[in-house]
Amino acid sequence: MTNGARRSRLKQKVKSHLPKDWLTELRITYRICIETIKGVAQAGLINIAIITTMAAILTIFGAIFRTTLSVSSMVGAMGSVLEISAYLKPDADINQTVKQIKELNHVKGVKYISREASWAELKREIEMPDVQNPLPDTLHIKVDDPKNIELVMGEIKHVNGVSDLSYAKDLVTKFQMINKISHTITLVVVIIACILTITIINNTIELVIQSRKEEIEIMRLMGVSNWYIKSPLVLQGAIYGFLGALVAIIPINIVQGYLQKMHEFFMMPAYSYSQGLVVFSVLLIGVAFSAGGSFMSIKKHLQV
Repeated sequence: MTNGARRSRLKQKVKSHLPKDWLTELRITYRICIETIKGVAQAGLINIAIITTMAAILTIFGAIFRTTLSVSSMVGAMGSVLEISAYLKPDADINQTVKQIKELNHVKGVKYISREASWAELKREIEMPDVQNPLPDTLHIKVDDPKNIELVMGEIKHVNGVSDLSYAKDLVTKFQMINKISHTITLVVVIIACILTITIINNTIELVIQSRKEEIEIMRLMGVSNWYIKSPLVLQGAIYGFLGALVAIIPINIVQGYLQKMHEFFMMPAYSYSQGLVVFSVLLIGVAFSAGGSFMSIKKHLQV
């Protein structure tokens, strides 16, 4: 095959994948946008009720989701300062014991506190009688994650030179419980928000379909494609979700401001990406599930 023939076949192949009339495609897209705006305009004052309801639902979701991120951040920060206290035997080789503990998995750091330093600190805080120092040498051990404390403690027990261990078990348990509860509440709210969003948009698009029943029937008899009829309705639902999300961002930002002040008060860092993540999640849920509700309504009530 000659180069000219190859070139000719390649051109034909490329042309077959290009729109035959891009201007026609542009006109169709323009008409779909006009039909979408027309559908929103025809709803009139109902738009306010729909957008307000959507905004209320998304505000509740966004506020709880943002609170969950703050709780998770604070639990992580508090958990990172929790330490295991390992009390050493009087004849323990301190350097060897520290080395063995540092080599354990999930150990983030080991700090040695001499018995003299502990006794001096205790006497500064409490008035003590003139007695011999009863305190042992102590190692303060940081773990990479609070959930690994029990595992690390089990391994430290077998380290030579360690006589006893302690840590704030109740505090760790409460931190973990609060974190689980906040995540569970967020998941439940997401499910409820999705169900309400789909239900509201489903009913709204059903009303739109009923009000435009004759117009849709005429378009169908004229041979207008199904996607041309359905697309404006799906986009209309997505617009409701998008506008509801935009309105919801205002009170959510107020909540975020208060939560940021709480982090500053407790001197605990917040997730740097939390604000953007919440806004993105609210927009995504608003648009995606509103469009999904529209599509479900179309499949159920629009026979094209």
